[in-house]
Amino acid sequence: MELLIGSAGFLTGYIVPFLIVLTLIVFVHEMGHYLAGRWSGIGVTAFSVGFGPELFGFTDRHGTRWKLSAIPLGGYVKFRGDEDAASIPDYEAFDSLSEEERRGTFMGAALWKRAVTVAAGPIANFILAIAIFAVMFSIYGRQVADPVVAEVREDSAAAAAGIRPGDLLVALDGAPVTTFDDVRRYVSVRPEMRILVTVKRDGETMELPVVPQRTEMTDQFGNKMELGIIGVVTNQETGNFRVVEYGPVEAIGQGALQSWHIVTGTFDYLSNLVAGRMKADQLGGPIRVAQASGQMATLGVAALLQLAAVLSVSIGLLNLMPIPVLDGGHLMFYAVEAIRGRPVGPGAQEVAFRIGMALVLMLMVFATWNDISMLLG
Repeated sequence: MELLIGSAGFLTGYIVPFLIVLTLIVFVHEMGHYLAGRWSGIGVTAFSVGFGPELFGFTDRHGTRWKLSAIPLGGYVKFRGDEDAASIPDYEAFDSLSEEERRGTFMGAALWKRAVTVAAGPIANFILAIAIFAVMFSIYGRQVADPVVAEVREDSAAAAAGIRPGDLLVALDGAPVTTFDDVRRYVSVRPEMRILVTVKRDGETMELPVVPQRTEMTDQFGNKMELGIIGVVTNQETGNFRVVEYGPVEAIGQGALQSWHIVTGTFDYLSNLVAGRMKADQLGGPIRVAQASGQMATLGVAALLQLAAVLSVSIGLLNLMPIPVLDGGHLMFYAVEAIRGRPVGPGAQEVAFRIGMALVLMLMVFATWNDISMLLG
């Protein structure tokens, strides 16, 4: 009985939130491809959420098979002329078609139409994230605090640099900051990197070099992560904590800005990873996403939706990487085609797709190993 209760709790607490989040992101991504393809006059033979055997589905009047498949770790849109779900062209079938039939295939479409159709998936992910953040900002507003220092921790990087309580943090490396969260966001992804902090003190402006200390932090769920900190703290009185409310247009702008912060934060992490300033154990796979989904679900629907927004940006960004099999790899081929004036040959594409598939599988195995290590550790 205890095992069954535990299994039921795991199902409702982790798997269901994970499937809700992932299905939303995948559906929007593939819908971006689908709508752009249909707009471009390209026929669509299948729209699938998930891979593998079909669980159930239906065929619409345009001949598109809409289906839910057994493995809920992605999805695909198969266009007319594609050999498989990875959108690898079926050259043999294409050569057997008439000129009129080729116009409705993906391969037969103009280069710019193919590029727009491929790019529409990641773009849809970014739009989803902006929309979620905009709705959240419209409903709940945003809590902000002025970047004024209330306390400087003893033996911290800020103390060593000469930052004092009462200092107003004006800019970091020349980039203006307006909230304390701007400071935290910038510093957290720059452990052991020199930052030039511009402070205003008693009417004077000065620049102080600070090197954030690498620190292991634990969140409310017990998840550990390494961040850069300089050791400054604000409080209600000094920081003037308040909730800023936004109208619809302002909320969209803030949603776009929040999505951009995720993009820049991702690149900052990757550059730190390459430079050896951060560990690769923070790269997570489906197990960690399921865990995060369950944890956010305990905080309510709003928190789960915000996680979906973060993941949507991450998946959109990942798909734009120039790796064959991913959308970015297809766009890379189209860029080469635009420069050369002719497509990359079938043999070269096949080799590139095999290499790309191997890289993606290696990344998935590595991320899953990180997830398992996290659970066992």
